[in-house]
Amino acid sequence: MNILKDILYKVTLDSVVGSTIVAVTSIHYDSRQVGLNDVFVAIKGTHSDGHDYIKKAEDAGAIAIVCETLPKRFVNGITYIKTNNTHSALAIMAANFYEHPSENLKLVGITGTNGKTTIASLLHRLFADAGYKTGLLSTVKIVVGDTEHKATHTTPDPLVINKYLSEMNAAGVEFCFMEVSSHGIHQKRTEGLHFAGGIFTNLTHDHLDYHDTFAEYRDVKKAFFDNLPKTAFALVNVDDKNGQIMVQNTRAKKVTYALKSYADYKALILENQFSGLLLKINGNEVWSKLIGTFNAYNLLAIYATADLLGLEEMEALQLISGLKSVSGRFQYFISERKITAIVDYAHTPDALQNVLETINDIRTKNEELITVVGCGGDRDKTKRPKMANIASTLSTKAILTSDNPRTENPETIIEEMENGVEPLNVKKILSITNRKQAIKTACQMAQENDIILIAGKGHETYQEVNGVRSDFDDYKIVKELLSELNK
Repeated sequence: MNILKDILYKVTLDSVVGSTIVAVTSIHYDSRQVGLNDVFVAIKGTHSDGHDYIKKAEDAGAIAIVCETLPKRFVNGITYIKTNNTHSALAIMAANFYEHPSENLKLVGITGTNGKTTIASLLHRLFADAGYKTGLLSTVKIVVGDTEHKATHTTPDPLVINKYLSEMNAAGVEFCFMEVSSHGIHQKRTEGLHFAGGIFTNLTHDHLDYHDTFAEYRDVKKAFFDNLPKTAFALVNVDDKNGQIMVQNTRAKKVTYALKSYADYKALILENQFSGLLLKINGNEVWSKLIGTFNAYNLLAIYATADLLGLEEMEALQLISGLKSVSGRFQYFISERKITAIVDYAHTPDALQNVLETINDIRTKNEELITVVGCGGDRDKTKRPKMANIASTLSTKAILTSDNPRTENPETIIEEMENGVEPLNVKKILSITNRKQAIKTACQMAQENDIILIAGKGHETYQEVNGVRSDFDDYKIVKELLSELNK
């Protein structure tokens, strides 16, 4: 039985009206889910304020209300708790409610702009291949031992995180790898969790629709490392100038990795081809099916983490050589007409540049590189012209199209992208609003040995237009279209 007093342990309390010695059935921050003897936590969100739904929670049978502003009237039999930050309170209460499941396994958080999904997913796969029971909390999916669940956010809310971690405890999971987004850190979703380690990949332009400045975005990421315990490790990429900033105030053991700088874990790219990478990691050669410099960084972070978590070096290298790319991350195939089609999640200027530079490093320049790219609606507008500039500069042809326009006019988004195209590259671009038509045009333009890159959506299997999601899978669509053209 969960008692309110125990659930509130370590929550900063400003005032309490009523008794905390009451039994609690569940915790919710969505008033629609509140039932008899539940606690309702009023969260101030980006679109709505939970304080406006306190009465609804009271009517639904809530036993307690946790809020930042107390209501003007109180209902007999309901306890009211005022705290200065309900985001933080929810996270701590969730950990208490589920009896701190993160302490019963080794939880590793991965943060940064690019590489989070790849590193988390491949670490999960590597430790599973090594014979351990593992868990995964990622953008693509949530995995509890042998059971998969669909993911809805990069970093879920604290109730979801602790619920799945609790299920992992029950399933005997020893290691869990978790993507940690800037939104998740800022909204305190990871508070109350016990991390065995944290990984910083890189920091580039992203989420400036949410964070006011790049410095704020950086400092939010840094807060994750500030809060790591001294028993944890903080593994950072020091080829990124923000790597050392991340660990300035951490209590965790500082560990570094790099391709270009002095670091604890070093890698050298010996070969970079469409068939894979040959790397020298800390003096040992290893072949990987993954492609590109950005994946060399990902693989080095994976190797370093495996070592820090106690995996034997040669076993880790052997398992790394068997890893395959994550869905929607430089996922490619070669058609019957010898056209290479690549689908990648690159939705930031830096990620798009990394992918295009990787392709250009490998290709012979005798073939065309046709890039299909869009930008999401209701998101950071400042990256739109940058994305189009990179695509048009580094490709033979660039087709600007829709991504997930959401509530915005897709043609307006494309116009904002077009503004970033330099005059000498204008002849290299086409603008086609319908994404499927844009992919079809790229397939029709492509000749033998040409390369098509479809960027921005990667693993997503939907397109969101005016708030409505419909089935849309870049990889599936380009495969079907190229197959039809072979007939």
